[in-house]
Amino acid sequence: MAGKVALLLWGAQTTQLLVEPPWTPPVLWDRVTLTCQGSGTAGAITWYKDGQRWWEEGPDQFRVTESGTYQCDRPGTGRSPPVNVSNDRLVLQVPARALLEGDTVTLRCRGWQDKPVTWVSFYREEKQLQRFRDGTELSLSPLRLHHSGRYRCRGGVHSEVSGRWKESESAPVSVTVRGVPLSGVSVSVQPPGAQVALGDRLVLSCAVATGTGPLSFSWHRGDSWALLGTGPHLELRHVGDNDSGHYQCRASNGDSVAESVPLNVTVLVPVANATISPGALAQPVRAGDPVTLRCSVQVGSAPVTFTWLRNGSEVARGPLLELGDVHVGHSGTYQCMATNQLGQDGHRMFRALSPELALMVTLRAHWDTAVAVNIGRSLLFLVLLLGVIGGCHWWQRLVARKPQDRSPQPLSLSVPPRVSPGPAPPRHPQVTNAQLPGPYEGQQDPGATYESVM
Repeated sequence: MAGKVALLLWGAQTTQLLVEPPWTPPVLWDRVTLTCQGSGTAGAITWYKDGQRWWEEGPDQFRVTESGTYQCDRPGTGRSPPVNVSNDRLVLQVPARALLEGDTVTLRCRGWQDKPVTWVSFYREEKQLQRFRDGTELSLSPLRLHHSGRYRCRGGVHSEVSGRWKESESAPVSVTVRGVPLSGVSVSVQPPGAQVALGDRLVLSCAVATGTGPLSFSWHRGDSWALLGTGPHLELRHVGDNDSGHYQCRASNGDSVAESVPLNVTVLVPVANATISPGALAQPVRAGDPVTLRCSVQVGSAPVTFTWLRNGSEVARGPLLELGDVHVGHSGTYQCMATNQLGQDGHRMFRALSPELALMVTLRAHWDTAVAVNIGRSLLFLVLLLGVIGGCHWWQRLVARKPQDRSPQPLSLSVPPRVSPGPAPPRHPQVTNAQLPGPYEGQQDPGATYESVM
């Protein structure tokens, strides 16, 4: 409802009385309207006046016609704080709203039925603040926490009965100044970026964008609300492995609480335990074989840089060293160096060296080529040998077939002469079976063999 302000909004009750016009205490001659408001179960409202049950099953709103102290009760939410409707001769009024530090507030001293008031003095506790001859309002701007206290006013009010000016004093009114609700709580960190090397110093700071009042702080990490520290700063002089996580700051001014967005802090770890895989190579490695080496670290925060060394000199960078088809020039001692840069300035370098790996490349001509040549020669010899054997076999078959293909020829027998100790008789000419004269011709026994005829 526009223009209506809840009284005692900072209380714990859920049932409240809204008053219009929004001043406290309200005065009867302002035609005050009270509204019972709450979040409990809807139903008939019970009204109380001066502490006594006054109206059962009443409406949630009515206009006050009698001065007194009013309360309402809603089913399930309880009774509201009291509201005093005054009808006094002199009344000091304060805006019926939460008074926040930094605001401007006006206190006004009013006579009964708005009768004129002369010379007004304002007091906080027992101390006089200001005296006015013509004014009836006191401005407090900007409000500070020390402005909280009990205020009253004193002034001259015209009496219609006696027709004279009579000095009167108002009932005291409590003024409570509260800090502005907190918002915009944030956490900053040194070193910037929320990354810190193992063993370095880390400082977290909590700041509040809006809000007033005496502030208190508490620090927490992760989902645990275990208290890490109090105050606007949290210092970790030597961060460890377990200090990584989400840090959060909670701020309070007694009236409100606000929390920051969690800030992720990363503890960077130096590289260590660099290794090369495969850890051992077949000895020796033959020329032409592909070789790939990989470097890794067991611990170390990114970014990690890998450098490959052969015989102590840099040959490549990156986690992989691909030599391709190796040759004799690749022989040597290989080592991987892993580094990462940490620290607040980013210039602190940590280094880890892998164990050395020996690579020996041998030429294939010393063994493989000779074997290949010998195998080739053996195969050639075998082919030639098979050719010769085949040729001989063919020739023998050819020779075996030729006598059958030709006409038969007479067998020529030569008869050597006999040698005797006497003078040699005259030698007769050699005679073959085919040349025997007439009587023997045609009488030869085919089964007889004659070597010679004497």
